Amino acid sequence: MCIDKLTVMDEEFRSLTDRLAHEAADPDVFHRLLATEDDEELASVLVERERPLWAREIAAFRLGCRGDRRAFEALVLLLNHRDPERCVSAAHALLLLGDPRTPRAAAALATNTLRTAYALHPVRLLTALRAPESVPALVSTLHRLLTPEEPHWRVALACVEGLGTLGDTSARPVLEAALPHPRLGGAAAEALSRLGAG
Repeated sequence: MCIDKLTVMDEEFRSLTDRLAHEAADPDVFHRLLATEDDEELASVLVERERPLWAREIAAFRLGCRGDRRAFEALVLLLNHRDPERCVSAAHALLLLGDPRTPRAAAALATNTLRTAYALHPVRLLTALRAPESVPALVSTLHRLLTPEEPHWRVALACVEGLGTLGDTSARPVLEAALPHPRLGGAAAEALSRLGAG
């Protein structure tokens, strides 16, 4: 298990560095932020004015993965970013961070009707967290995405799959409501089968 986690961490870090290498305007600063073991140096990047987004992302990711809660606010902002790759990195770091505020923040992002287009990764994070906030947030989000011609069906699908993974029988009504949906029906049936008799 520990080896698996380290492997995932290495893969996420490599993905982050490969992506931001093309974005970083200052290679020296870029490589220093990747190499430093000084948490105070990384934390200062999050509060200094005029730091570019790529630098803040590196600092927040590294601090989050090391369990430093000073990264929390920056990671939550990145979790709801328009760039899906930033969201993936932020979700990974938030999961490792283990901050007790994370489930509530992820639930707020997932259920925000004005930010549904960016809710995919908060939904997936809620599933991974298995927190008390997870099922209610996924049920609420899925319920409002079952309207005809809903454009954010991928978010709805993530809710369906998440509810199946979490296995809470309180999700049965909304999963049954998802059965007729052409893009959700198969996943909803699978999720319902995982709830067992209830």
